[in-house]
Amino acid sequence: MAETGRAALFTDTGQPYEIREIPLPEVEPDAILVKVITAGICGSDLHVWRGDIRVAMAGPGARIMGHEMVGRVYRLGANISTDSLGQPLKEGDRVIYPYFFPCRRCYQCLRGEFHSCPDRYPPPPIVDNFPHFTGAYAEYFYLPPGHFVFKAGEDLPDEMLAPINCALSQVTFGLHKVGITFGDSIVIQGAGGLGINATMVAREMGASQIIVIDGIPERLELAKACGADHVIDINEAASSFERINRVKEFTDGRGADVVVEVVGVPEAIAEGLGMARVGGSYLEMGNITMGKVATLDPSQWVWSNKRIVAVNMYDPWILPVALDFLRRTRDKYPVHKVVSHKFPLEQINEAFQEAEWANKQTAVTRACIVL
Repeated sequence: MAETGRAALFTDTGQPYEIREIPLPEVEPDAILVKVITAGICGSDLHVWRGDIRVAMAGPGARIMGHEMVGRVYRLGANISTDSLGQPLKEGDRVIYPYFFPCRRCYQCLRGEFHSCPDRYPPPPIVDNFPHFTGAYAEYFYLPPGHFVFKAGEDLPDEMLAPINCALSQVTFGLHKVGITFGDSIVIQGAGGLGINATMVAREMGASQIIVIDGIPERLELAKACGADHVIDINEAASSFERINRVKEFTDGRGADVVVEVVGVPEAIAEGLGMARVGGSYLEMGNITMGKVATLDPSQWVWSNKRIVAVNMYDPWILPVALDFLRRTRDKYPVHKVVSHKFPLEQINEAFQEAEWANKQTAVTRACIVL
């Protein structure tokens, strides 16, 4: 009898996830089948679940969603004996890996810009098609030929590693791209998973002053524990004018050297640009929903020489750097608190309800599915 694995299948917005057994794929010689241990619920997963981002464009049918995960090698392809850094790899090893797969044959890939490959992250195929396991909310995940994979060792807890291939690697790459330098002042708009990780990474990259903005007290407290010098509660500083002035008060009237948007609200962009100093930079990573618009005055960027950098995904070299960061700082910051709630796969619908932030105040920073 063919082996099977459980998966939470997503059909469309408003429909509950359905748990089903599906067949394990035959592993190609240059591929790996991973046994998923823990999978995170990212803000982008909530966007899909709510219907802000549509995945049905590829046609009707059930799909496996999710992309934040950590797992163990279940089956190695015949040609695979090492990870992407040349370390020996065997079945049972715990591994981390990007959730997207650059083609390596386009203009962007040729220039080493794997994060910008146009084909790096196509819509997830329906579960009936090979290789079936193409999302995190399942017992297995298929790494196709051309993947990147890195041994993770056994020294860090699973829930600390689960967000590494999204939240931590994304903000690390973004701060690298925007060019944060030693002594910079930083504003972070949003204290969810990306915002908390950005706070820690900015501190380790040499930021002299970090200001975090959010409206949930538990998140703001975690931001302070993770390196924030100042926090701004949007419930207390209720207007954009007040929040911009608070930032300027903290930065001797100049504004911040770098402002980072990870809250995913288009209206935050104009406000964030107002928080950046003359000659400062704005890092945009949170707004991923197509069709949303923001009203901006471009002359304000031009006259003040402000720079806007937009970043989506990352280059694979970031993953081992992020792993090293976790190992070096695990006792310095309460990184383990970034994942705040855990659910079994059977409770994935409850997990999404708890993780939802659009319609209620929630203390969930990151929820994860434990398999």
